[in-house]
Amino acid sequence: MAKSGVAILGIYAADLQFTAKRQPVMGETILGSKFGLGPGGKGSNQSVAAARAGAKVTFISRVGKDTFGDAALAMYAKEGITARIPQDEHHATGAAYIFLEEGTGGNAIIVVPGAAGQVGLADVEANRDVITSSAVFMVQLETPVETALAGLKLAKGAGVTTIFNPAPAAKLGDEIYRYSDYCTPNESEAAALTGVAVTDIASARKAADVLLSKGVGTALITLGAQGSLLHGQGISVHIPIFSAGKVVDTTGAGDAFNGGFAAALARGAGAEEAARFGAAVAGISVTRYGTAPSMPYLHEVEALLKGA
Repeated sequence: MAKSGVAILGIYAADLQFTAKRQPVMGETILGSKFGLGPGGKGSNQSVAAARAGAKVTFISRVGKDTFGDAALAMYAKEGITARIPQDEHHATGAAYIFLEEGTGGNAIIVVPGAAGQVGLADVEANRDVITSSAVFMVQLETPVETALAGLKLAKGAGVTTIFNPAPAAKLGDEIYRYSDYCTPNESEAAALTGVAVTDIASARKAADVLLSKGVGTALITLGAQGSLLHGQGISVHIPIFSAGKVVDTTGAGDAFNGGFAAALARGAGAEEAARFGAAVAGISVTRYGTAPSMPYLHEVEALLKGA
């Protein structure tokens, strides 16, 4: 039976976004200019990005039996995402504080996984059928490391293309890299994982070489406005950004990139083509506020790529 679609293991968190000129220091209260409440969590955002980019998506997670959890399940139904997501009566749905810097679109984030932090080995096993039958399987580090590793092992053993998005960065053993066909850190995560300060394409290449030495198949390091570097398996290419207008909010840009990349791989695109597609998805998302709501649809991405 041919493998198809994208399976993603990760968390859902309600995003509470506060916009102000700067963050307050401890003990200080300041006035902000904007507040937003919406769906978030890296795995969840990536699922929406991939689905809107045309992929058949299954998202594996947990939410609480509360208002935020109900909203999450309603969103997946609306987006056409298959939700393998039990509602936990003992833990609240995860939430994220997002500070958005007025004028630059820069952000700082605190995530509390909540119910999704309880995602464990039993959830991987319960979704064995989904993981092993998908064309692409993706994890991040908002779930426990051992859970992400178990999912990658299962997928890799079944011949599924695996994507490891090591965000947020954490102290890791080398084992997880050996099950990662693609590893997709941003510059700060790449630096934390490799000990190489990543500031440009040249230093990103050095960091990518360290990831390859740990067992990664191909490294795909994103560098914000400098684009991304795809490095490994006989390829080393700089993927530039795609400008779709004024940047207003970079929150979720990495999730847009990863979701788009996964969707493109799942439909048979090569690594470079898929990375370009992911860059276009991210290029549109940063021109809109929010995380999941900012993800573009397939026709928008295709139009941007056609005009590039």
